[in-house]
Amino acid sequence: MSYEQKPGTGSLFKNDKEGGNENWPDYRGSITMPDGSQWWLSSWLKKSKKGDTYMSLSVKPKVDGGERRTRDEQPAGAPFSDDIPF
Repeated sequence: MSYEQKPGTGSLFKNDKEGGNENWPDYRGSITMPDGSQWWLSSWLKKSKKGDTYMSLSVKPKVDGGERRTRDEQPAGAPFSDDIPF
């Protein structure tokens, strides 16, 4: 039995940046909104000018069943497409 998020809940997991880009998020996960829509969550640990630690967040809608896509896997006409009309 696989875990299924209840509406209005989400999870974040520490992101392994080993061998990758240091700009990648520190944490990644997903959230299911009360309307049932599903979104990817990304979080970066940052420091304020006063020195306080905080999390900066980003959300993106899941597509086609929720899998992540790379730039090369984007469907035709999607953002980051190499099909330039001029």
